[in-house]
Amino acid sequence: MTDSIVENLKIILQRIENACLKSHRNPKEVRLLLATKTVNAENIKIAIHAGQNLIAENKVQEVKDKYESLQSLAHESHFIGHLQSNKIKDLLKYNISCLQSLDRLELAQKLHQRLLFENKTLDVLIQVNTSEEKSKFGVAPENAIDLIQQVSQLETLQIKGLMTIGLFSAETKKVRKCFQHLKKIQQDVIALNLPNVEMKELSMGMSGDLETAIEEGATIIRVGTAIFGQRIYPDSYYWNETKN
Repeated sequence: MTDSIVENLKIILQRIENACLKSHRNPKEVRLLLATKTVNAENIKIAIHAGQNLIAENKVQEVKDKYESLQSLAHESHFIGHLQSNKIKDLLKYNISCLQSLDRLELAQKLHQRLLFENKTLDVLIQVNTSEEKSKFGVAPENAIDLIQQVSQLETLQIKGLMTIGLFSAETKKVRKCFQHLKKIQQDVIALNLPNVEMKELSMGMSGDLETAIEEGATIIRVGTAIFGQRIYPDSYYWNETKN
C-alpha cells in the first residue's frame, strides 16, 4: 500500500505540474489537497510522510476518529463536507484551519457565535453551486456576492476564497463552464474590495478534471481515490451531496 500511495502521489503531482506549465502558471501556486474520507489514519500518514501536508474530511465523525492518530504529524486540516449547525461545536475541537463549504448565512452566524465564545477565528471558503444541480450544496451563483458581503461582517470568519464541485461530466466544455463561473465571481468580488475578504483561493478540480481547473485558475485541487484507491461505497455516500 505504501508504494502504491507514493506512486499515485507522484502521478498526480506530475499532472498538476504539467498543467501549470501548459497554462504558464507557477506550480507552487497550486496545492494538492488530500480528500481523506474513509481513508484510515495509517494510509494518511504515508502521504504526509511523502511530503503532503494538506488533508480534508467530509464528515465530522471521521475528523474525530483520526485526530489523535494524526495530531503529532505536521499537517493542515480542512473540512470540505456539508456542515450541519449541530456539528459546529464538535468540528471546532479538532484544529480545522479552514471550512471550505460555507454556503449559507445561518451556518455562518452560528459559527460566528461559537467562535466568539471560544475566542477563535476560522478561515472559510464560500461554496458556490456552479453546476446549478439541485442535488448539490452551495450558494446559487447569483446569490454568492450577497452571501459574501453578509459573512464579511462577521469578524471571526476570514473569507479566503471560493470552492465549487464541478459538474460530474466527461464533457470538458461543460465542466470548464463551472470553473469559469467561479473565476468570474472571484473577479467580481475582488472589484468590490470588501473588508475582511480575500479572494486568493479557488478550490476546484479533482482527479478527472484537474487540468481544466488549473487552466481556469484553481489554487487547490482535491484528490482522494486516485491516490488512496477506490472506496467500498459510491462517492455520493461519503460526499453527502444529496439533499433529501
